[in-house]
Amino acid sequence: MKRLVILILLCAFGLTVGGQTKPKYMWIDCEANYERMGSADSIKFYLEKLKEIGFTDVVVDVKSIMGEVLYKSDIAPFMGEWDGEYRSEGFDMMGIFIKEGHKLGMRVHASLNIFAGGHNFFNRGVIYKRHPEWQSQVYWEGKIIPISQMKWNYNGMMNPANPEVQAYQLSILEEFAKKYKKLDGLILDRMRFDNITSDFSDLSRKLFEEYSGIEVKNFPDDILYWVKNNEGKMEYKTGELFPEWSEWRAMVIKNFMQDVHNMLRRVNSKLLIGDYTGAWYPTYYHVGVNFASKEYDPSKEFWWATPNYKNTGYAELLDIYMTGLYYTTVTKEDLDNATGNPGRRDEPGMDNSRTYWYTVEGGSELVKELTQGVVPVVGSIYVEQYEGDEKLFGRAVKQALDSNEGGMMLFDMSHIVTRNWWDVLEKSIKGN
Repeated sequence: MKRLVILILLCAFGLTVGGQTKPKYMWIDCEANYERMGSADSIKFYLEKLKEIGFTDVVVDVKSIMGEVLYKSDIAPFMGEWDGEYRSEGFDMMGIFIKEGHKLGMRVHASLNIFAGGHNFFNRGVIYKRHPEWQSQVYWEGKIIPISQMKWNYNGMMNPANPEVQAYQLSILEEFAKKYKKLDGLILDRMRFDNITSDFSDLSRKLFEEYSGIEVKNFPDDILYWVKNNEGKMEYKTGELFPEWSEWRAMVIKNFMQDVHNMLRRVNSKLLIGDYTGAWYPTYYHVGVNFASKEYDPSKEFWWATPNYKNTGYAELLDIYMTGLYYTTVTKEDLDNATGNPGRRDEPGMDNSRTYWYTVEGGSELVKELTQGVVPVVGSIYVEQYEGDEKLFGRAVKQALDSNEGGMMLFDMSHIVTRNWWDVLEKSIKGN
């Protein structure tokens, strides 16, 4: 029934699934477009341009990785400055997007970073100014340290297992949904743990033991431990309790997603609920996320999944699922013919293996299998990965659109503007 409703909604906006016309989403990043989206005229200009070349939807990032927001909030701090540019709290960017986007017949969604709370390169954000006690505790090279000390990692994540953090994020989402009642959809981003090395706080240990009924006698080494390899460098290994730990982390995210779903359905039953994750599922347990259907059982294939891990799947709670196909190899045939470096793979949980699911085509097939048709999958392309190869970028966009029933999303508009790739983008999404 839910799937039918979603398809009806798509058709209501002049879209067809399975034909040439599928949803095409442009993501407009918070920091990268801060100056560009700072006036009503500019917003209108880019919406008209996107509409002209074939985009049906925009996703407007309104809550940065620092936890600061681009709208007036009684809960979250306002992002009044970025990179020397300033913005008044009275400037209603989101309201303008909704008004002008709807005039053009486009759907307008908002994106909010969930468990990100600081920018470590700038010592800025909620974990620095308001709640340092909420930041992730990372087990790094044998020591547990606050994530704010990891200056090589820009993303200052909070601990998703902390009930105070969850309550805070839920309150922000509820306030936003009530503020913008004409919004079409809300996309959750970074609804995850930082990586496999977090969170190892005393609180997480306590919550895991309560969930599992297991006393961790040697914490955290019974879960994760560090050793020196043959080159003298430190590397982590998984302990005997890691599969149970992996299940608990994924259940933390599933339960939060359930809370978000229930709240948003109560506040605005028409609001489309979406999520954005990476597509590399076989290693995505590193960030504690199971975006699959609850009917898919990963324990039949993967060592890190317990028989109960399938219960952590949350695809059924979504109306839109955006999967990050962050690969410079487009087709499975390309992979068969590939030599040399596999391309940029620096997102959490990625490795450098050569498998079909590390291609745009193969990754789409994998995610379709995992989600089992319960939610439209949107193939998402990261423009910056194709720097210097406009033709390859065009192929990737077309492949993502062809391979996914839910259409294609592009991250993000700033990369198209700075490279002036509008022509190749239009040709790719119109099939020319």
